Amino acid sequence: MKIDDKLLLLRKSMKQHDVDAYIMPSSDPHQSEYVADRWLSRAWISGFTGSAGIAVVTQNHAGIWTDSRYFLSAAKQLKDSEFVLHKVIKQFTPLHVSFLKERLPAGSTVGIDGWCFSKKQVDYLANQLGFKDIKLKTSEDLIEKIWDDRPAIPQDDIFIHDIKYAGKDRKDKISDIRKVMAEKKVDYHIITTLDDIAWIYNIRGNDVKCNPVGIAYTIISDKESTLYIDQEKVPDNVRNALEKDGVTISSYQSIIKDLNELDESTSILVDPSSCNVVLHKAINSKEIISGNTISRAMKAVKNETEIAHFKKVMVKDGVALAKMYRWLESELNSTSVSEYDLAIKLAKFRSEQEGYKGESFDAIVGYRANGAIVHYKPEADTCADINNNGVLLLDSGGQYLDGTTDITRTVSFSEPTAEEKKNNTLVLKGHIGLATAKFPVGTVGVQLDLLARQHLWQHGLNYLHGTGHGVGFFLNVHEDPQGFSPGISARSKCPIEVGMVTSNEPGYYKEGHYGIRIENLVVTVKSKDEGFLEFDTITLFPIDQRLMDKGLLNPQEKEWLDNYHQKVYNKLSPQLNGEEQEWLKEKCKPIDQ
Repeated sequence: MKIDDKLLLLRKSMKQHDVDAYIMPSSDPHQSEYVADRWLSRAWISGFTGSAGIAVVTQNHAGIWTDSRYFLSAAKQLKDSEFVLHKVIKQFTPLHVSFLKERLPAGSTVGIDGWCFSKKQVDYLANQLGFKDIKLKTSEDLIEKIWDDRPAIPQDDIFIHDIKYAGKDRKDKISDIRKVMAEKKVDYHIITTLDDIAWIYNIRGNDVKCNPVGIAYTIISDKESTLYIDQEKVPDNVRNALEKDGVTISSYQSIIKDLNELDESTSILVDPSSCNVVLHKAINSKEIISGNTISRAMKAVKNETEIAHFKKVMVKDGVALAKMYRWLESELNSTSVSEYDLAIKLAKFRSEQEGYKGESFDAIVGYRANGAIVHYKPEADTCADINNNGVLLLDSGGQYLDGTTDITRTVSFSEPTAEEKKNNTLVLKGHIGLATAKFPVGTVGVQLDLLARQHLWQHGLNYLHGTGHGVGFFLNVHEDPQGFSPGISARSKCPIEVGMVTSNEPGYYKEGHYGIRIENLVVTVKSKDEGFLEFDTITLFPIDQRLMDKGLLNPQEKEWLDNYHQKVYNKLSPQLNGEEQEWLKEKCKPIDQ
């Protein structure tokens, strides 16, 4: 069915339900960034597949609001439909709400599916629309009424994530959560985010592409913990392990009934930014306490076992990348390789490593102009062919039982232009500046973000995405709460703590020409100076020296590069054969050699 035909059906349904505008987010009932196919409503109605964005449909307008990561890809995907791209220059700015306030007359009604909007989002919407006497209906899943072959909720089995990887058993994690609950004087805590639930119970799943989670909710009290999940998804060994540790398993849908039957005198801690408004309305308690999901901060600080595994998995990932890049260079001597085929080939090389469970996100393989599309995904029938010249940006990651990886490298297959070398080196200088930062305890992400941008800014250049995000441990590749980013987002305001694993990924993008990004993961460690912290770079793969203007690098930056490349060679070479070692040795040679 064509996009405009879907819009006709939606508008007909809107009229039947007295809805003047309908909003479709990117999320699911768990406020996930990446969602199971069932909740791809915004993508289904519009054709825009980016992981972030809002669709708004009225009787005379259809719009997509998204940020700079998707400007180019969204423009391509929307060009053959009625949908109009609205560019959000500052991430997280709700410009679609301003649009509705300007376009809708007083007395209008805006409809949403309350399952896919958080309590915080609904409160904001109702408040803003209320200024114009516009009503908000939260019970309208209009997509369900017109999407005939809508996918069902996934039914894949969950499985145990072994303690040898997790480093801490579920009983201890639940106990830690209960201690915080006691401090906050709450009787219950509802947790709706899929990665938190997976982390708490040391379980994983296959319900969301690239995210090893299972669709579930949980409620924890001082004496009980209940996992709400479709019963068919829980094999006997998982059920026995959970029940042995005092976890009750109830059906996914029964959470509404249990929330309805809470004793009115009890208190419950709810995260309004992640609990959907339908669940929030179902809570039968006079004391609903708003606060962050307790496990979120715990999960972000990796334990010693997790960090040790992270470092081991970087060796496996680096070996896979070395084999892939060496293969690619050989192929390009005689033929071209499509961007799509390269993504498939990289996944194959990763799959040869022990513990591999899939990619951590769809690989971004951007050759030449496609590299400037920040979240570009190559498609088999439309992607570019990579030849033995020009610049390639490759951002990819793997999911392993012992960790999650995320790495970006920009390489040139021919002598780069002076501009390409200069801009790549400015990005590299920012990358090194952040990697070598020493900062006092309590420093937040926005304070460190500047270190990655300063050299670009001095030349009047910039990039519009954040500089870094938290990374899960065999969990979501984008993990709250920390990160490096400008502005006043929750991520930018989070203090950087010992044990956090975060990406360091400054970039630069020249539309129609090339993209540059250099990304490693770093773990926060204590400095030898009391009260200060530093970063330990744990990703292991060489940075392309062909794209460096060495005259722009100072002695300290060159020393960092040489030390980093020596570390890469020492860690990866024992896992490679003789020819592969020689290839890697050349890539890791001293900068001034």
